[in-house]
Amino acid sequence: MRSVILFLGLCPLILSAQISKEDYQRADTIAKNSRLVYSPAVQATWIGESTEFWYLNHERSGDIYYLVEAKTGKKRVAFDQQKLAALLTKESRKETTAANLGLSEVNFMEDKSGISFVYNNTRWEYYFKKNELKNLGKKEEKTQRYWGERNHRNSDPVASPDKQWEAFIKDNNLYIRPMGGKDAIALSRDGNDDLYYSSSIHWSPDSRKLATVQVRDVKVRRIPLIESSPERQLQPILQWRDYAKPGDVLPVSIPVLFDVEKRKQIPIEAKDYSNQFSLYITGWRKDSRAFTFEFNQRGHQRYIVGEVNAHTGEITHLADEQTKTFVHYYKNYRYDMNDGQEMIWSSERDGWKHLYLYDNKGNVKRQITKGEWVVRQVEHVDEVGGMIYFLASGFNADEDPYNLHYCRIKIDGTGFENLTPEPANHRIAASKDHTWYVDVYSRPDLPPVSLLKKTSDGSVVLQLEKADIAELVAAGWQMPEVFSAKGRDGKTDIWGNIHRPSTFNPSKSYPVVEMIYAGPHDSHVSKDFLAYSRLISRLSELGFIVVSIDGMGTANRSKAFHDVCWKNLKDAGFPDRIAWIKAAAEKYPYMDTERVGIYGWSAGGQNAMAALLFFNDFYKVAVSLCGCHDNRVDKMWWNEQWMGFPLDESYSACSNVDNAHLLKGKLLLINGELDDNVDPASTLQVVKALIKANKNFDQLYLPGRTHSLGGQYEMRRLDDFFVKHLLNQEPPAWD
Repeated sequence: MRSVILFLGLCPLILSAQISKEDYQRADTIAKNSRLVYSPAVQATWIGESTEFWYLNHERSGDIYYLVEAKTGKKRVAFDQQKLAALLTKESRKETTAANLGLSEVNFMEDKSGISFVYNNTRWEYYFKKNELKNLGKKEEKTQRYWGERNHRNSDPVASPDKQWEAFIKDNNLYIRPMGGKDAIALSRDGNDDLYYSSSIHWSPDSRKLATVQVRDVKVRRIPLIESSPERQLQPILQWRDYAKPGDVLPVSIPVLFDVEKRKQIPIEAKDYSNQFSLYITGWRKDSRAFTFEFNQRGHQRYIVGEVNAHTGEITHLADEQTKTFVHYYKNYRYDMNDGQEMIWSSERDGWKHLYLYDNKGNVKRQITKGEWVVRQVEHVDEVGGMIYFLASGFNADEDPYNLHYCRIKIDGTGFENLTPEPANHRIAASKDHTWYVDVYSRPDLPPVSLLKKTSDGSVVLQLEKADIAELVAAGWQMPEVFSAKGRDGKTDIWGNIHRPSTFNPSKSYPVVEMIYAGPHDSHVSKDFLAYSRLISRLSELGFIVVSIDGMGTANRSKAFHDVCWKNLKDAGFPDRIAWIKAAAEKYPYMDTERVGIYGWSAGGQNAMAALLFFNDFYKVAVSLCGCHDNRVDKMWWNEQWMGFPLDESYSACSNVDNAHLLKGKLLLINGELDDNVDPASTLQVVKALIKANKNFDQLYLPGRTHSLGGQYEMRRLDDFFVKHLLNQEPPAWD
């Protein structure tokens, strides 16, 4: 640890003052910071097909609903809040004021004659001109549904487009019958409980063909969960969840095609699709010439868009993505044009996520977008106008490469435009016809500005709101800092945020704590303005510099940047994170790199413990919440995506269980007994390994709790753990 006095020029650094109960009370109430931001980011809701939208604005005088007409750029108060408040007080016997109506689930009616909403757990309708309130009764409560047994033997009928026939599954086979008739005709007879026809039935538009899949079923792994302390009885309750894990055998779905008129199956040669993670039908061509499916090969290194000829059963590959690492399949984008004569498809084939135009034979006609930047999300394809609207990031060299911008480009690859030039992160809400859009831009260090813009030229029609943070700053709030530094290679910029407490004093020395989530499926550091972060603000307020960083191995940069995670989840970008923190501490000597902690949830929980196994010369204290500590014990779909199939030695090399003997530092493990996202056995197995290795650690196992951890009790335990082991102080007694 650094000595008590350090020198920055002539300014000494002193250790933090004694932590107090008042510090904890301040941290407990810091969530109120959000209410000190007036005119925050607009969340626009467009009204059906119209050119109007509404939004709720938080103002000093109260919360006000506004209605905006995009054509004219006129904004007005949506309804008479005083009249509505008076009616609600009268009808519900619960006092309310116009300044704070407390409405939720607000929606305008189809004819815009009023609004529907929930107040006091009751649904209401309010009609503007009549000043009339209608009570629709208590809000229906959603019941929790557990994963359970599948029933595929029978299904509800699916009507043909011409309404002459209906198709259904009976005793695992596919049947048809005249609409409303009783006499069923079997199209298949080989279905059974282990090899059945799916209830996902697709009629051709001309009602002459049927497509579905035949499924070779398997018995899905089930995990037991013990509810040790149920509210409704004394004795524990055993619960079960379907839960496939890496390496398990999966069902196999094979596309099948039937000629309804001839009552026979048209053969499809589909043996090449048996080694699958998934295969599902995506629809028919409008002229009934073919249907399409998407196939994800087991291991996620090949992804195919296939088209099946309705007359011959012949399959054409419209796209065939192959890679030596992984296809990031749930970020794929596909848009079929001209009834499938062309297809827009996203690919990382040139090392960056871009859009390509394919013909109907699987050939690339052209690359639509290109450059060392990424297409993040396609918002709209205007076939008539020949234009694609999308969100992208990374094309401005002097800007955070994760900031989203709303862009457009012609389908022929020309005319690229950035419709949101402001150097910030942009959130878009477009009208149904995409003629107008609401653009809300902000950064962690820039309060939001909300604009109504015209899509044709990106011009500003109206400034809706500009955030006012004067009261927030007056309360001592510290603006987060967006910081970048070179990563492990000395060339790549790594980006993150620095959070300081409201009591920040640059003459003091502060421990550094990283809030980590290195889940490779995305990037995770917030790029929006936040007055309060549920997972960061409390701890920072207790006297820590809290940082969040996106290291190599996370998404939304180049393919090479992302591929660092491949069969290597233990890396978690740690070499980049450590270099980043050291660079920040060089600029800000009050950041004490001899006292560095780390915490995270889920995949972040795995990362947090891994820091004390593989990078324990830098990280000294860790809190791991609901961590997936061994990728073989966690859910299949997420882990095989990054760690591959079949399973190999990399799973063990990345396992916190197999490497538990490497632990150095102070560790707190927290998880819930009813976690059906990450099997609780994952944490208990690492506990066993730590005990076997004779390691000292702390554990909090929560009865009745699921994967959603972050409640008051466990957050207080997290706070106390860092106060004790990084501030070297005893936390104040609990009330």
